[in-house]
Amino acid sequence: MGMAEDKPKRWLVVPGEVITEEHVKLGPGVYIRDGKVVAKVLGLAEVRDGVARVIPLEGKYVPKVGDSVIGIIVDVKIPGYDVDINSPYMAFLPKDSVEGEADYGDVVVGTIKYVDEVRNALLENAVVLKGGELIHIAPSRVPRVIGKNASMINLLKNMTGAAILVGANGRIWIHGGHLGVAKEAIFKIEREAHISGLTDRITKFLEDSIPEEERGKDAG
Repeated sequence: MGMAEDKPKRWLVVPGEVITEEHVKLGPGVYIRDGKVVAKVLGLAEVRDGVARVIPLEGKYVPKVGDSVIGIIVDVKIPGYDVDINSPYMAFLPKDSVEGEADYGDVVVGTIKYVDEVRNALLENAVVLKGGELIHIAPSRVPRVIGKNASMINLLKNMTGAAILVGANGRIWIHGGHLGVAKEAIFKIEREAHISGLTDRITKFLEDSIPEEERGKDAG
């Protein structure tokens, strides 16, 4: 059995780490050093069909137990659902861990109960999110959208009147209220998270975008 076959299907590697010494074709994220295939980037290594590659982790979500995430159901099986959680890793949602019926393409919010050694995740306490709009930001910007003691997310909800759920995986679900303004404000936070005075700028943006008498009310 070759070195690649002894490994899990995908495993985490750091730049410079040897992936295989076998003679394989080079996919993205790898190079040859001293006759060995080596990782160029931090990511998930895989050797499949005679090709070695590394899928970069930058900008993707790495599952952690206890995180609340928003996922999209991509496969329906007898015991449950495969869920895309904006990660190189897949999540599984058992049928008895979701409220009501779910189907292919549904958006769900749930909590990560368990993460295995190859980072696949198990979801629990899930609810299907009906209607609304799903947007995506860099997972690293999620803490700024929530703010200290939930100050930023409460500002957004109170001003726009929208229901907003923020997943640790960079997916955000918005429903009702001044949805368009809420969406613009969140993208502004993502772009300007590194600049000081963010709360003041977002407050001004919301005040400029929503007339005083309409703040906190449904736009429809």
